[in-house]
Amino acid sequence: MFETTVRPSWPFVLRHPAHFIAFAGGVGLIPVAPGTFGTLLAYPLYWALAPWVTTLELLALVGLLFLLGVWACRITGRALGVADHGGMVWDEVVAFLLVLCLVPPWGYWQASAFLLFRLFDILKPPPIRYYDRTLKGGFGVMFDDLVAALYTLIVLAITKNLLG
Repeated sequence: MFETTVRPSWPFVLRHPAHFIAFAGGVGLIPVAPGTFGTLLAYPLYWALAPWVTTLELLALVGLLFLLGVWACRITGRALGVADHGGMVWDEVVAFLLVLCLVPPWGYWQASAFLLFRLFDILKPPPIRYYDRTLKGGFGVMFDDLVAALYTLIVLAITKNLLG
């Protein structure tokens, strides 16, 4: 499907708006744990937006950012020659932003959400691994992280119900 493999760099990220988005403004160039740093990027985005918009408006924005990510990751994956390159971290940003929209705004809930999301994104329990391996292109890149976000929200909802 892909003919060449390009090594991502700042010139690559800045070459096309899709590359800049897929690499979350360059966060994906961090050499160690770029997905973790992409997930962390969702925090300042959430904190900047949440006081100004309703939860419903924020969820609508997450939907638009997801669609933007499908486009950006498709183009960037083709340019890199790797459908789901580790530096493409927009999927983590958007999926964790979704989680932050729906968890209580207190530090321990958000910290727990972060740890659970990273755990599910890294370990890829079923069906996340299935989607990661079978869905291709920009949609595939973005979708498996949405499932990790869903798992995170389910565990947190169960925990909240158990705690009363």
